[in-house]
Order: sequence, then C-alpha cells, then structure tokens
Amino acid sequence: MTSTAAPDRLLMVMPYSQFVRKAAEAGFEVWAIWDPALREREYLDQVAEHARELLLTDFSDEAGLRALIADTVRTHGIGTVLHLGAEQSMPPAVAEAEALGVSPNPASAVTRLNDKAAMRGLLAGHGLSVVRSESAATVEEVEAAAARLPLPAVVKPVGASGSRGVALIRDADDLQEWTDRVTRAGLGGPYLVEEYLQGPEYSVETLSADGVHHVIGITAKHTTGAPFFVETSHVHPAPLGDDERTAIHAVVIGLLDLAGYRFGPAHTEVILTGRGPRIVESQTRLGGDRIPLLIETASDFDIEAAIFRTLAGAPLEAPVPRHTASVGFFLLPAGRLRSVGGLDAIRALPYVQALHFPFAPGDELPRTTDSSTRHGYVVVDAESPAEAADRIARVRGLLRADVREAVPATAKGAHR
Repeated sequence: MTSTAAPDRLLMVMPYSQFVRKAAEAGFEVWAIWDPALREREYLDQVAEHARELLLTDFSDEAGLRALIADTVRTHGIGTVLHLGAEQSMPPAVAEAEALGVSPNPASAVTRLNDKAAMRGLLAGHGLSVVRSESAATVEEVEAAAARLPLPAVVKPVGASGSRGVALIRDADDLQEWTDRVTRAGLGGPYLVEEYLQGPEYSVETLSADGVHHVIGITAKHTTGAPFFVETSHVHPAPLGDDERTAIHAVVIGLLDLAGYRFGPAHTEVILTGRGPRIVESQTRLGGDRIPLLIETASDFDIEAAIFRTLAGAPLEAPVPRHTASVGFFLLPAGRLRSVGGLDAIRALPYVQALHFPFAPGDELPRTTDSSTRHGYVVVDAESPAEAADRIARVRGLLRADVREAVPATAKGAHR
C-alpha cells in the first residue's frame, strides 16, 4: 500500500450496483470500474449513484484495465481493490492490486480457486477431496482423455460458469453433442474431464477475514441432471445431519486454507458422495441464483453488506437460520410466447419474496441448456423444505404461459 493510501477508500472492479451502495453504507468512499459493453447505461447510472467516480474500460484489454487500476489507486490513495464480479476479468485486476499492495488476497489464491483445473490439482496434491480428472487443451484432447477415464465422465470448460459447457459423457454420441455445443457457443479450452460424482449437491457460501473462514450457510441444489445439469431450484438452509454438515464444512475450509485465501466471499459447490463430500468447483465471489437473498430470507443476514462491514473491521459471526427459503426456476418449452398470465396472482402470495419473468408475448423463449437460458424464477419463504417445495409448485401452477413450441430440427423433414 502506498504511504498516502486511505483505508476507507475502495476501488471495485465490476461492482454490482447494490455492492457500491452497501460499501458506501459501511463507510467507504467507492471508485468503480465497469466495461460499458456488459451493462446498459441505466444500470451503470445506478452504479455511479453511490460511487465517487465511475470509470469505464474494456475488460478484454488486460493491459488497459491494469493501467486504469494503477492510475486510480495512485491518484486517489485507494486503500483496497476488490473484484467480486465475474471471474473472467479477475486475474489482471487482482494481479495489479497485489503489485500495488492493495489486494486483500494474493493473486495465486484467486487463481487456485477460480481455475477448475488448478483447484483440482491443488486438492489432489494434498489428498483432499480427491477426484480423478484430466485436463485437455482442445476438444480433440477431451476425446482422448474421456477414453482413458471410466465412463460416464463429466466434461466442462475450465473458465466457464453457470453450467455453460457442462456435459455427462456416456458414449460417442454424447461427446459429439458436447463438441458441437461448445463450438457453437465459442467455449474454448482448456477443459476438465473428471469422474462422474453421484449424490446430492450443495452450495457452500463462506466469508473469510484475515484468513479465517466462516461458513455462512449451505444450500441444497436440484438440477435437471444429465446432460446439462442446469439448476432447477435451491433450498436454504440445506436439510443436513450434523455429521454431514461438519464434513462439508471441513472440506470447504480445507480448500480455502490450501489456496491461501485471506478475505472475501467464496462460493463452493460440493457433492455428498458415498465416499464423503467431494468439491466440484469454487469461485471467489458470492453465489448466483439469488442465494444471497435466500440467506437473508432464512436468516436475516445480508451477506453482501457483511463483506464491507467485515472489510471495515467489524466482527463476523455466522447466522443461524430461522426459516426456510427457496428459489424455483421456470423451465418452459422453447418457442414463441403467445400469452402469459398469473403473474399478479403470484406476486400477491404472502410468501413470495421475489418474482422474475423477463418475457412478454411475442418473445422467443430459448431452449434451456444452461443457467442463462432459464425462463425466470420465484423466491419463497417457508417453515420447512417440504412447505417450500409445495409453494414453488403452486407458483409454477399459477404461471400460465402459452408457448408455440419450436419444431426440433430432426422433425423438419430430416431422416435418420
């Protein structure tokens, strides 16, 4: 840190608008850096509302991003640089912050957690949550790696998130479908091919301060299963026994310790197999899919605000859930939306905390193949996981969407 740096001056790269507001509420003066190609002007105006200054740059220009960070830190005496957004632009931001002495984490810790292959190698090297896997630079190498691993196996791009490019490979047809899909989506390598882990899935939210890792909560995850493993709902807190919870805590905290992570949130996905918990992946950010809202609904704990209170030096204590909260996603048929009804009735339900349905009649509903192609969600509170599931089911029943389904390509006169 420079001699003129002020601890209450914070530079955030890619901060969501509520992060800037909550950082300001915690007593920080905030400078924000965004890529204008990633958000509309109205959203950037919301970011700017609580920032001392909003600075715009192209995140794909890593040298330019680093230069802007360095200039802002030196000009304004920034005490801390944080990046809590998408992982793709984290490496240059954290590396520059570390070089300037204003990063709460070493860049190596962020890489070890965000890079799926690096994380897998770190765990294997220390005998923790060992999962058989191979890295592959190209789709051709994926085919060779899949031939060496017992099938079925899971393949995923190392740098992607939101279930993009994830597939279960059972045979040559699955491999061809995956190859076609990642090629169309531009999801280049490297890739990770690993053994198929079977068991219930969980997301673990942690908040670290001075190298001490606090488990804020565990969320149960339900997915479509193979081939895309897209999340269909989450329930918080996860219904777990004490021994299961303790084992999950231990493996996640072990990973964070091995990575050398010092400060901030982490979102770690775990599968509870017959051999114990196995880590799927981890990211140095908050979980998506409205998990922070689930935690706040169940526990009255704002994990977003806690990041900045903790950075300001306030003590941190993990919350105790008092309710159950759940998010259920809408997965409608692909095609043109003719009409939609029931939204007002859903909003009027006393247990509905949030409703998001971003489509209007005439819109094309995409085929759901990853998190970004789902069709909205509802968040409910409840007194138990069973009641939460019933309430999600009631909401889904109230949503009346008339969709003219798209005709599959194989049905348009194709012969096989």
